[in-house]
Amino acid sequence: MRGLAQKTCLAALAMGGVACGAEEAHEGLSTSAPILWEIPLPFWEGHTLPISNSLVMLAVAVLAITFVLQVATRRMERIPHGLQNFVEWVFEMLYNFVEGLTGKSLAKKYFWYFATVFLLILVSNYMGLLPGVGEITYRGQPLLRGANADLNVTIFLGFFYALLWFIWVLREQGLAHFIAHTFGPKGGLTGFLKYALLPIFFFVGLIEVLSICIRPVALAARLFGNIFAGEAILEQMGGISFAAMLPFMALELIVGFVQALVFLMLTAIFLKTQVGGDEEEAHAET
Repeated sequence: MRGLAQKTCLAALAMGGVACGAEEAHEGLSTSAPILWEIPLPFWEGHTLPISNSLVMLAVAVLAITFVLQVATRRMERIPHGLQNFVEWVFEMLYNFVEGLTGKSLAKKYFWYFATVFLLILVSNYMGLLPGVGEITYRGQPLLRGANADLNVTIFLGFFYALLWFIWVLREQGLAHFIAHTFGPKGGLTGFLKYALLPIFFFVGLIEVLSICIRPVALAARLFGNIFAGEAILEQMGGISFAAMLPFMALELIVGFVQALVFLMLTAIFLKTQVGGDEEEAHAET
């Protein structure tokens, strides 16, 4: 019976039909995103790909960003105007901001990631505030949910960055330099003092490794906690009246932007502090 319901749900969504469920008691925003349906994996018998309402919202955000960029760049003009002018202005501002954090060299190489993650988080945050999100239901479950109000999404963002960070560090420094930078002596020490302090530097290196491992968890928890709390408050205020919700809606517009910016800043700073950047390259050239 459950399998039939899941297939029916999938078919209905594919045709674009949205059914509204009966009104139920207001229970508040759940910490776990409900699964709308599960797609059987053809080459992994007995396993399915669960599709949650937050994953649906994340896909919609990706499609929305792609659509806007496609329309803006469909007919590029030397003197931009309209949507092309706005998109170029946004990316120019983002590039200058990232360059100020990481330096010119790292910005040229990895701006694609920082711009993508900022826009994805920002658009997802704002789409979670749209009317109908969390209210439109299908078979008793909310059809849409703010993507970053799901801990699974923010954990993915955090650990995906951690993987990219490690790859970038190895590309920029190499494994030997990474180990030396983490566990080796610092401050240009030489002679007996350098070797006498090796145990201390090694212990500091272990703390640094622990800090590196905690970073993706902290990134995920910070983003999830702020967005989930905001959407939960909006849901509670919406149960009182629309007027009671308006001040919190304005606050969440600010919070949504700030959290996207904070995620970008922290990821850029984490890379900069490990790799260095323009200053080290200039010193190496001289």
